[in-house]
Amino acid sequence: MANACRYLFTSESVTPGHPDKVCDQVSDAILDDIIGQDPNSRVACETLATTGLVLLAGEITTNAYCDFQKIVRDTVREIGYTHAHFGFDYETCCVLSSIHEQSPDIAMGVNDSPDHEQGAGDQGLMFGFACRETEVLMPLPIMLAHNLARQLTDVRKGAILPYLRPDGKTQVTIEYEGDVPKRVAAVVIAAQHDGDVKMDDLRADIRSRVIDAVIPEGMIDQETMFFINGTGRFEQGGPLADSGLTGRKIIVDTYGGFSSHGGGCFSGKDPSKVDRSGSYMARYVAKNLVAAGLADRLEVQLAYCIGIAEPVSLMVDTFGTGKIPEVKIKEIIRAHFPLTPKGMIAHLDLKKPRYKKSAAFGHFGRMEPEFSWEKTDKAEAIRRDAGL
Repeated sequence: MANACRYLFTSESVTPGHPDKVCDQVSDAILDDIIGQDPNSRVACETLATTGLVLLAGEITTNAYCDFQKIVRDTVREIGYTHAHFGFDYETCCVLSSIHEQSPDIAMGVNDSPDHEQGAGDQGLMFGFACRETEVLMPLPIMLAHNLARQLTDVRKGAILPYLRPDGKTQVTIEYEGDVPKRVAAVVIAAQHDGDVKMDDLRADIRSRVIDAVIPEGMIDQETMFFINGTGRFEQGGPLADSGLTGRKIIVDTYGGFSSHGGGCFSGKDPSKVDRSGSYMARYVAKNLVAAGLADRLEVQLAYCIGIAEPVSLMVDTFGTGKIPEVKIKEIIRAHFPLTPKGMIAHLDLKKPRYKKSAAFGHFGRMEPEFSWEKTDKAEAIRRDAGL
């Protein structure tokens, strides 16, 4: 390890009040409401937010009734846009909807029938990843960035720093030696704030109440750099300052750029869309394989064709850390994990409302009960099958 190269890697996260995350949460709140009434619904709900406006678009086929106005306004209120002087608030924003049904050409390949197993809702490729850098088997940079974003939100909502507003971003740079994270090289935080707070006070508060509360003391040294509200002012934020769109934070949602990403977003999509269910299953597979000891770092790729149940490809990469051949690992995956849309949905129990919570602070590395794809319940059986 003494000869291992040193390098920097950076990941970012955002708070629930970031415009793109507002849209992700609205889309997933609508999904939760609909599948809570009709679990077999087909939902692809996109949201755009800008000054004074939330626009819904997409395709929904369901027997449920969804009060779009109420769900949008409730979600915006819960996030914290509750005052007109924020430039965007739940009471006065305009809510428009342009929703139609799913194309019958897609439905004929996706719906289950006696002579046709449910096929993938679209073509595409999905990745899952796990590593031993953290207890939840996630890369350290993205987990620290998420934890900072959560802490930034908690001190705002808990009125510990009452001058903060909902919008915010975090970023963490880790210095690695080989595959081992050694130190935090830089922390970047942008926190929206009221106009009357002094920037020196804000920076001191963010350092003590957010950064020092999250970053392990042993990871910070005299050379660690801290950047808090780099322009010196972040009063105007949220959809007033920057339009938001569903699915524009896919790297925040997954592994912070540490692993590959197929390109499809998750939020607003029911689990028949393999962008979502396939990515969740790929993470479940990777996490169980690493938890079983088959590798220290592992990436899984799945790929699908629209209307076809079985994946068209399965790839495993252990980055040289595998304890058994990758060909054998693929055999174990096929033996232990269902990879068809119907099998993935049933195994991970994906037809229940659980998605709004995933739309902030990342979809992976979460130990709340709703995140069924984070379980390592197959690790022991896999370990035995691998002969470890």
